[in-house]
This record gives sequence, C-alpha cells and structure tokens, in this order.
Amino acid sequence: MPGDVAARLLAVQHQLEESQWWPPDVMLHHQFRQLGRLLDHAFANIVFYRERLAAVGYRPGQEITPEFWRRLPILTRREVREAGEAIVTANVPRGHGRLLADATGGSTGIPLKILKTELWQFFWAAFTLREELWHRRDWRLKLAAIRHLGHGSAPYPEGSHRDDWGPPVATVYPTGPLALLDVATRPREQAEWLLRENPDYLLVNPSSLMLLARYFRENALALPRLLALRTLGEAVDPALRRACRAAWGVGIADMYSAAEAGYLALQCPQQEHYHIQSESALVEVLDDTGNPCRPGETGTVVATPLHNFAMPLIRYAIGDMAEVGVRCPCGRGLPVLARLLGRVRQMLVLPSGARRYGNVGDLAFAEIEGVVQYQVVQTSLRNLEVRLVVRPPFAPGDEDKVRQKLRDNFGEHFSVSFSYRAEIPRAPSGKYFEFVSEIAE
Repeated sequence: MPGDVAARLLAVQHQLEESQWWPPDVMLHHQFRQLGRLLDHAFANIVFYRERLAAVGYRPGQEITPEFWRRLPILTRREVREAGEAIVTANVPRGHGRLLADATGGSTGIPLKILKTELWQFFWAAFTLREELWHRRDWRLKLAAIRHLGHGSAPYPEGSHRDDWGPPVATVYPTGPLALLDVATRPREQAEWLLRENPDYLLVNPSSLMLLARYFRENALALPRLLALRTLGEAVDPALRRACRAAWGVGIADMYSAAEAGYLALQCPQQEHYHIQSESALVEVLDDTGNPCRPGETGTVVATPLHNFAMPLIRYAIGDMAEVGVRCPCGRGLPVLARLLGRVRQMLVLPSGARRYGNVGDLAFAEIEGVVQYQVVQTSLRNLEVRLVVRPPFAPGDEDKVRQKLRDNFGEHFSVSFSYRAEIPRAPSGKYFEFVSEIAE
C-alpha cells in the first residue's frame, strides 16, 4: 500500500488527469475562484498587498473577473526584493503546513529570498510527477543528472550515486538508479563521465547539453542506451533540438519552472511546444502596453502562483519572455506557449533605448571550428564584447566572420571586441547566459 504522501500524490494526479482536458473558460473560472481566496488572504495578512489592492478598489470577498484582474499592477522582481519581510506572512491557513525558506538567483540576476509552505512544495512534487507521467518514462531504467549541486557534491570523476531517482517518482513507484554530476565539471569530463555511466535518460541544462552534443558528434562518440533528454533552467531553441538528434538520435522534453513561482509550463508529450500549468499558476503573456498577447506574438511572462499563501506573488513579472501558441492538437485545454525566448536580462539595448532579445545562438558561432564556449556581453550602448574559449586559436578572419554575423543580427550600431579566456564561468545560480547585458535597467 502506498504511504500517506504517495497516496496524496496519486490522488492529485487523478485530479490533474481530469483538469488538463477542461475547456479554457472552465479552467479560468476555477483559477479566479482560487485567486479570490489568495487575494482575500493577502489583503488580510500582508500590509504590502492591503495597500496595493485597496488602491485599485479591491473589496474582500468580491468576485474576481478578468476585467478587475487587469487593473492590478504588475509586480516587479525589484519591488519584491525591496519589500523584503513586508511581502511575507507566517499566518497561513491550517493545512498548508510548515514554512520553508529558499532563495534564487533568478532570471534577472536579482537575488530573492523565498518563503513557501509545505503545501506549495507538495504541489511542486505533483507537477514534477505529472511531467514524468506525460512523457511515459520507464522508471526502472537509469537516470543521469548533471546539475548545479554546490558544496562539493557529486564532483568529477565519480560524481555520486543513489539507488533510486528520488522524490517524487521514487515516493510512489520503484525506480532504477540515479547518477549525479556537478554541472561545474568541464564538458570533456562530463562526456567521459556519461560514457562510463551509460544512462537511459539524461537531465541537464540546455547550455551544457549543446556543448555535450557537439563534443559527442565531433569525436564520434555514442550513448547507446540513451532514450530521451530532459532540460530545465534555460531556453531551448530549435538548434539545440537538431544538435541532439544529430548526436544521439533522441529528442528533448523541456520544463519551465521558477524557484519562486513553481511549474509554469511543461512540454507537450506530442509536440515541441509547452502547456501552461494552469492548475499551478495563472500565467499571462503581456505586450508592451500590458495587454494579453495573441497567438504568434511575443511578450513578457507574468505569473501568479495559486498555492503559496506565505509569500503571494500577484501578477509577478518573472523576467522571461515567451511566444503565445495556438490550441494544441493533442486536445488538452491547457494554454500553449510556442516558444520560451529567454530572460529579460538577455535583452539587447539599442542606442535608441529600445530593447530586443539578444538571440546569439548558433548564428554567430556554429560555422566556426574550435569554439568551445562563448558569451556575448553588451558593455555599453554601442559595444559588444565577445568572450571566447577556443581550441585551437581562431584562424585568420574568424573574428571578422563573428563580427559580421553579430552586426547582421543586431544591426550596425555596435563595435565588437574580443577577449579569450580559459573558461567562462556560470552565474552564481548555476545558469549560463550566452548573452548578457550590463546596461542598467
């Protein structure tokens, strides 16, 4: 018989199996009913929100409608950080469990302390399990994960090993073993470790995965048992999906989550786009005027987690951008994100002050042999610095190729300089950004 946590996880999966097929208007009705409870709680217990909600005419107990919802101001990450303890409360409803502290470096580079409840953490596990069930993995097989682990955990060459996949899957089902390696390991060493481990599934962030796919293909190496790849933490683009198919003949299942907001979208089991996890959060994609984007349009992701009553984030601009998709042919009523385009931190600032996505990708570097690692940094309104790890050194004319490709992509506004390094480190959060703007917001 399953234990108490396992039984509750299975019960929620039964509910999620039903709700994923609801029509959008039915889902929205349930979301606004839950948001009414969240707003009532925030108004009663958090001065920050009492003032914010009163300013738009909120009355406790009122019906939450789409029209009223759009009157609420967008909450920025900087506002959350500056509010500090004023945006949290220990007075959570009975049944939400203990309070848990966490922190995140986040998509924008602004660190946040997070307070959440056991109930919110439980829902995180429930949506992790939904993703596993959607993609029908064989949990009896071996999983390898290359993650930001910290504190000297799972160092090369051995990494670390566990008898099962860990929660939530192993909470409910018997599983095969798990092998772990810290993502700070160099790509060549990651590849050597993977060859020794020979996993059936691999969980890794997209930037590490691209380096691995190139290394395996360039060196004619294989992972003969590999069935599928899982990614999280960074944007996945079509070039990465192509590289993985070329290297190993397998596809990617991507996940979109944030430490402060939970699961926001999971890749569809039948398509390469994403389904918003509407039972976990109300996710909006808004244009520059604050209006909802239509299919095919790109805007800022604004999320409202539905279940964290310790630190409500109401209409929170998470720092990412996404393209809205059309209704999915799989039949699920969950809204679609066609693409996740990256972080607001990855926005190029033109000399006019306008911003655009700093889409470097393979555009500038894929055709040049020897590029091990790269990062483009906007150091001023008119200068881009290309930081490179190359082996062997660039051939004559390679800098000119990169310079021209960047100008083709970003315009003739910028001078382009180069610096060569032994390694380009990750951000403190463990994430890697191929484009970084140093222009102050």
